[in-house]
Amino acid sequence: MSTGSGTKRHIFITGGASGIGRAVAIYFAARGWFITVTDVNATGLEETLALIEGDAKHSHQLDVRDRDAWDVALNSANHAAGGRIDVMFNNAGIGTGGAIAQLEKAEIDACLDINLRGVLYGAQAVYPYLQKTAPSSALVNTASAAGITGGSGMSVYSATKFAVRGIAESLDAEWAPDGIKVSSICPSFIETPLLDGTGHRGENEQIRNRVLEAGLEITPVEEVAKTVWDAVHGDDVHYLVGKTAKRINFAKRWMPGRVRKQQRDASSLLGGN
Repeated sequence: MSTGSGTKRHIFITGGASGIGRAVAIYFAARGWFITVTDVNATGLEETLALIEGDAKHSHQLDVRDRDAWDVALNSANHAAGGRIDVMFNNAGIGTGGAIAQLEKAEIDACLDINLRGVLYGAQAVYPYLQKTAPSSALVNTASAAGITGGSGMSVYSATKFAVRGIAESLDAEWAPDGIKVSSICPSFIETPLLDGTGHRGENEQIRNRVLEAGLEITPVEEVAKTVWDAVHGDDVHYLVGKTAKRINFAKRWMPGRVRKQQRDASSLLGGN
């Protein structure tokens, strides 16, 4: 669905049906941008569009695992926005948790395909569009604090998020001659519906309860949206979101042995694998 076109700067958002993607869409729209939101959830996309005032908005149902679908979605968005895409927010992702020995193949494949393959496909597909709007264009990828340090039961998810940070660093160098900015954002625990899930297979307790019991911060989703804005207009490669992510990054850099011990102790308390 599209409801307008023009010469406004244009951000293409994956995972835009809820959570971080929706918050970023609202944030950029409020600052005069044309918004394209994509997701596999068509109902959620319509709900996101309804929250954005005006007609400078467009939605397209997209499964980021489908490389050919990327070309269709980007072409549609480019046309709707008057022939330009200035920013890609590669945000679509899923969580998966549990002991590696207990994860099913389908769970591993889905996490790798959406969180990693989807990011690579998106970067590859959007490159010619960002070339045209450079040097003010940007690719922003959603990583995670789980991409700074791994923890028990997080091997697959952490692998994808470490990879997303590596992709940002590689493309920052590769696309520098084109004038395209590339970065990753690393949120910790963000106030989104994902906190209402369990995170780990075989567990019934919500992530939200475990985070609060541990005394950790839950960051408002609007802070992530502001960080994406800062990434588009700044010059860093990695952006940390929330106090927890910043503490983890500091500890991993300066006290790696302590972080390792904490992760092992936490695993023991949870019963290990």
